[in-house]
Amino acid sequence: MAVKQITGKHVLIGFVSAFSVIIAVNIALAVSAVRTFPGLEEKSPYTASQTFNDRKAAQEALGWTVTARHSGGLLSLSIITQDGTPVRVAKLDATLVRATHVADDVTPEFRFDGNAYVAPMELGDGNWNIRMAAIAGDGTQFRQRVVLIKD
Repeated sequence: MAVKQITGKHVLIGFVSAFSVIIAVNIALAVSAVRTFPGLEEKSPYTASQTFNDRKAAQEALGWTVTARHSGGLLSLSIITQDGTPVRVAKLDATLVRATHVADDVTPEFRFDGNAYVAPMELGDGNWNIRMAAIAGDGTQFRQRVVLIKD
């Protein structure tokens, strides 16, 4: 039986093939990352940073605790004060987002039911968040990313 020997040509082909696969996978992952990047959070991060501490202090002074749940096809966003009283905000903008990409982002039609803001919503598997911006009765802005708890 003839035994084939590995030559320099075979080794070169093996190395080129292996590195070609590695480079192709890296390019595919980089393109996917850039394509699914949601973009900037602020149009001018420097300008936004100038008032960050003041906005943070005003938001913390409200003393609100926000939780988000999804159960039985119903999405619930609860905003409560330190004494447990439900908060009805002057304005609420909320977007339901996946943590990894923007393709499934949706803006639910929330309504206040006396205890929380609720909206019918069917969700797929995975990690979901709510990016909310609310305005309190006194005009204070409240912004938060809320992790959604699925029951």
